[in-house]
Amino acid sequence: MIEDESETDDAFRALAEPRRRAILRLVATDELAAGEIAAAFDVTRTAISQHLTVLREAGLVSERRAGTRRFYRARPEGLAGLREFLDSMWSDALDVGRRLVEAEAAEHTAHRTDVA
Repeated sequence: MIEDESETDDAFRALAEPRRRAILRLVATDELAAGEIAAAFDVTRTAISQHLTVLREAGLVSERRAGTRRFYRARPEGLAGLREFLDSMWSDALDVGRRLVEAEAAEHTAHRTDVA
């Protein structure tokens, strides 16, 4: 597996958990302290800290320390591998759809020619 695929796999694994996706949405536009993030959920701060660690290790969030506080922000570049993977799949699916439509149109045209 090449490095980019490994990073993409790490990001998919991190985002497989719904609470981590919710955390990522929270820090998508604003940098928030860990306590502010934890306040948005009905779980312990320790649980949120573990989720933030997984997201950080997957490259999806950055961490900034100011004294004893830790601030988190989404890293758009961390989502780049996921975006490329999904764009590729979408592009491939569109190509298959186009080929199917073209084959059906060619078959329909051939059938009309045979009938005439």
